[in-house]
Amino acid sequence: MPGVAVLQADGATGAVEENLRRVDEYAARVAERGAEILVTPELFATGYAPALVADSDGPGLRSALGDIARRHGIALVGSTVDASPEGRHISASLFDRQGAELTRYRKAHLFGAEEQSVFVPGHDLPELVPLLGLTVALGICYDIEFPEFARSAAQRGADVLLIPTAVPATGDVGGRAPEHTYNAESISTLLVPARALENGVYVAYANHTGPDFTGLSCIASPYGTFLGMAGHDEELLFADVDPTEVQRAREINTYLTCRRPSLFI
Repeated sequence: MPGVAVLQADGATGAVEENLRRVDEYAARVAERGAEILVTPELFATGYAPALVADSDGPGLRSALGDIARRHGIALVGSTVDASPEGRHISASLFDRQGAELTRYRKAHLFGAEEQSVFVPGHDLPELVPLLGLTVALGICYDIEFPEFARSAAQRGADVLLIPTAVPATGDVGGRAPEHTYNAESISTLLVPARALENGVYVAYANHTGPDFTGLSCIASPYGTFLGMAGHDEELLFADVDPTEVQRAREINTYLTCRRPSLFI
């Protein structure tokens, strides 16, 4: 039964070497604990500052992340900038225990004016990748907030979604009574477990720390329960991921097989 770890930490802008050193340090801790997969936050190696890091060295960072995975013998998810003829993308890569890049996914849903001003969205579905007896797919941040994203991956056969994220802290928006306001912490506490439950998948969701980000990184089970939930400080979460629980969850909650797509778009 593979073990997955989620890193919640704050990648400092302009401190690539330090950020990579910290990934290396946490990868060592993950390996020591016997876990086999580490998910890191969105654009952690460069720091999440879209306008400032859009021209960063994606190939060089991916090479460094692959080396970290190889040295510690774990699978690693890291987020970097990726270039195509269309422009620059926020991407996530999955490296295996030998440091080989198994897949790279380009973020389809760009969040906010700053991301949209310097990046272009990806157009491809995330690949399904066999890994340690699991079928995994990548997503990035805002992607998981759209039900169709997780549903598509689950219907195609994914049983684990690995999601680097960077959710800015909003506080309570509107200054109204709690039942009539919005706080971005709801993404972790409501949307992520809902995506896990309605699709019968595990979701490993790795965010930056507060105060500028919401924190609350989590690992959600296919029953919509939390196997791990961080607070607002730097933290490393661990959970076992069992594909037989995916099958059992889908037998209990038959959303995937009972949905009638001919009636609903």
